[in-house]
Amino acid sequence: MKTLEIIGFKRANLGKQQSKELRNESLIPGVLYGGQEQVHFYAPAILFRDLIYTPEVHEVDLNIEGTHYRAILQDSQFHPVNEMLLHVDFLELQDDKPVKIDVPVKFVGVSPGVLAGGKLVTKLRSIKIKALPANLPDYVEVNISDLELGKSIKVSKIQPDNYEILTNPSAPIATVTIPRALKSAQMEEARGKK
Repeated sequence: MKTLEIIGFKRANLGKQQSKELRNESLIPGVLYGGQEQVHFYAPAILFRDLIYTPEVHEVDLNIEGTHYRAILQDSQFHPVNEMLLHVDFLELQDDKPVKIDVPVKFVGVSPGVLAGGKLVTKLRSIKIKALPANLPDYVEVNISDLELGKSIKVSKIQPDNYEILTNPSAPIATVTIPRALKSAQMEEARGKK
């Protein structure tokens, strides 16, 4: 798993007013929990760009006034109108405690249905898993080599490797749809055989 460093500073005053003042200075308030104590901090907004605006999962090395914490991003809140980052929550990683996290899906192989003219439609971009921090994958591979026209691949087809899948096993990950032109060609062919 990739690691990203974020340098932050402890917050002396908590509350709405101070959070607003921090945001006006392009600083984002945050909280780290899951360890022995909660740590309230703030960090420059620019440091969160590579963490938030990517589908990848990162382990975060939080450097708060010289104290280092291993964590993952648990939640982020955005302004409803201008989509500015308002607040971040981090979960401290502990080697003996399993973590629940959404991991992106990566498709491998070539679908025969796509080669026949179908369109691959992604239904799930990420899957919720539970694993120890040492076993957290960067992504979950889904093999689509057997995916035919009109068929879908479900979560139950994934072979977990040192992690547990929490997403509904009957949920479709991807489907190969039949385009209208191909459907009409098949209907014409079926009428011609009658």
